[in-house]
Amino acid sequence: MNPRRLTGWMFAGPALAVMGVFFVLPVLGGFVLSLTDFDPYALANLHNLRFVGLGNYLALLERPAFWSALGNTLYFVVAGVPLTMLLALGAALLLNQRLARWQGFFRTALFAPVVTTVVAAAVVWRYLFNTRFGLVNSWLAAIGLHPVDWLGDPHWAMPTLILFGVWKNFGYDMVLFLAGLQAIPGELYEAARIDGASAPRSFWHITLPMLGPTTLMVGILTLAGYFQLFAEPYVITEGGPLQSTVSVLYLMYNDGFQWWDLGVASAVAFVLFALIFAITSGLLALTRRRGLA
Repeated sequence: MNPRRLTGWMFAGPALAVMGVFFVLPVLGGFVLSLTDFDPYALANLHNLRFVGLGNYLALLERPAFWSALGNTLYFVVAGVPLTMLLALGAALLLNQRLARWQGFFRTALFAPVVTTVVAAAVVWRYLFNTRFGLVNSWLAAIGLHPVDWLGDPHWAMPTLILFGVWKNFGYDMVLFLAGLQAIPGELYEAARIDGASAPRSFWHITLPMLGPTTLMVGILTLAGYFQLFAEPYVITEGGPLQSTVSVLYLMYNDGFQWWDLGVASAVAFVLFALIFAITSGLLALTRRRGLA
């Protein structure tokens, strides 16, 4: 073997070994587990373990609870991802202005929810939106509006979780957009002003195209994160009311750690992985076709 190539493998070897032990092997083990009926009986004695092939996956397709959880997750993603990205882009544009004051303070304040523990923030959010004692309903009563059963009404529970997700995550997207905005050469805007371009036209023809790669990365990261909805319904609504906030990951948790049907739970996890992989691959293919990435 070429000495340079051997040296490269020696440097990369430890990192590859760590990835293999802590990522590749668990993923392969989880996939094998999804092809079995692994449960506590098999945990006590492996002779009770049976290979069911794609039976767990086929059973999911006939399971109403899975389709309901998938619909709730898609609702969260479709509503939450665009709203998060739009708010993040708007905040980044405001903080990127030369005349903006206290930029450091606002960056820190808007980014603070990102580094806050999800469970702790969710507990506070649950009390803020409490029907009888919540601060939000107190504000509504102060302006003469009737209280809303935010967490007990199936029509309002998921929008409340979406609002929490947007508040919790848009600061991270804002920082990424801000980095992308600061990487755009100022000469482009100067040339546009000389040519008589207005601010909206400069935004449409300079800012948005130059932010294409950043927007793609932010979209994929936000999409993948929102598909992994779990802590919010687990802490705030416990999957209710009427199962209206049960996500795919919440369903996986119940299957694996409440009913100890680990084979089915592993199948749910890989279906979610396949869905995220398909959507992100489609986004990459679309952006490459249009020359945005």
